Amino acid sequence: MARLTIPLPEHWLFHTELSVRIGDLNYGGHLGNDALLRLAHEARVRFLQAYGYTELNIEDCGLIMADAAVVFRAEAFQGEHLRFALALGEIGRSGFELIYHVTRTGDDREIARLKTGMVFFDYAARQICRTPPAFVARLAPAHQGMAT
Repeated sequence: MARLTIPLPEHWLFHTELSVRIGDLNYGGHLGNDALLRLAHEARVRFLQAYGYTELNIEDCGLIMADAAVVFRAEAFQGEHLRFALALGEIGRSGFELIYHVTRTGDDREIARLKTGMVFFDYAARQICRTPPAFVARLAPAHQGMAT
């Protein structure tokens, strides 16, 4: 079986820490994939806030997740603190890739890699928006030189 791979960029735009809560554990007693996506959502919201945006307003467009990929590298358990590093991947006509690297803060062990495909969306008109040039201009300097 071919394994999914998510290459990591050289530069990260944002970092935040989140804790694994008891409700994040699955029947195996470790962090579940559904919970990891919820934690990634929280990290994404914090990333956007750091740039003055929300998921409902990025230069007059909202965001909608089109796809997600998760690659686990190690287990995480209740009470552990995870560091989420976020970077932009490819920026397209109507969206972008957001890459997440999750490590445990205690020992820097890699826990997971994620990639979400984010699409700009006009919730009032219920249609896809073009990638706002102001968004690209604001994040492009930090995005320069990244491997995508």
